[in-house]
Amino acid sequence: MSNRKIIHVDMDAFFASVEQRDKPDYRGKPLVVGGKPNSRGVVAACSYEARRFGIHSAMPCSRAYRLCPQTIFVPPRFEVYRGISKQVHAIFREFTDQIEPLSLDEAYLDVSDCIDCDGSATRIARKIRQRIQDETGLTASAGVSCNKFLAKTASDLNKPDGQFVILPHQGEDFVAELPIGKFYGIGKATEAKMKALGIHYGRDLRSHSLENLQARFGKAANYYYQISRGIDERPIQTSRERKSIGAETTFAKDLFDTREMIDHLNRLALRVVDVLQSKQLQARTITIKVKYADFQQVTRSHTVENALTQVEHIHAWLPVLLAKTQAGEKQIRLLGVSLSSLEPQAEALPQQLSLI
Repeated sequence: MSNRKIIHVDMDAFFASVEQRDKPDYRGKPLVVGGKPNSRGVVAACSYEARRFGIHSAMPCSRAYRLCPQTIFVPPRFEVYRGISKQVHAIFREFTDQIEPLSLDEAYLDVSDCIDCDGSATRIARKIRQRIQDETGLTASAGVSCNKFLAKTASDLNKPDGQFVILPHQGEDFVAELPIGKFYGIGKATEAKMKALGIHYGRDLRSHSLENLQARFGKAANYYYQISRGIDERPIQTSRERKSIGAETTFAKDLFDTREMIDHLNRLALRVVDVLQSKQLQARTITIKVKYADFQQVTRSHTVENALTQVEHIHAWLPVLLAKTQAGEKQIRLLGVSLSSLEPQAEALPQQLSLI
């Protein structure tokens, strides 16, 4: 049985709560952070009042408007959210340096060696949540357990502004009664596949052998096998290697002119290279993403011998990659540019770009 003490902290409706905090007129009302109601934008976040109408993240804003026409739609203010996230992480660091951020609004904390609150993870979580509220005016929920899976699951069970504890000896029984759709790491498609196999609860998943799960779910089988028993040995990852940097945009009107597409790709490349250089990284693979008006999506990539560090390097490849799509034949609703195969920027001689 694990002796670890893991806390999962999750800010409540983070972006929407920030907007309601800063604009008292928004409080108690359905609110969406994202695109305009008549745009192709999606819901980045929504208030609890909006959720009562069936609105949720990643939903098209046009559908959110149809569900609740009185919803307030506001554009995101990511600089503000990032600033608050830094405040929250500064609070975390007062308790432990074992922090794994998952996004701006949630993180895992390993407080196994924390002596604050006599080492009680439950009291530490309560103290962290109170500090967050006192210093930011926002609420957070927390899950407390002996591993990441149970802590993450627990943090959803008493929202908003609450916490839930799963003691080590309770883990297996708790998971047995957990609906399969509530399992972190099991998405809608996998949930449907499992239900077709008669797997509706953790106890059903546990009844399948590892070999049986491997035959049906491949590499993910071992994870499913372990969590169905309340076991999760994954460590807290205090630093994550960034795998890619990207930017994309959805257009209000579909594009057909390839010159216009190149202009948009060039602007996206500028944004991506700004991040690349700020992180002192270089890349070897450039990828463009194209979504056609019929929602079919394709990507085209190329890996270069000499690392990419300057925007001119990226610009040279964009027409080459775009020509490998049906741009100009089919209308385009979305374009994206990303860089991958990242590595620390090396002190190197000026590089000559080859298009061979």
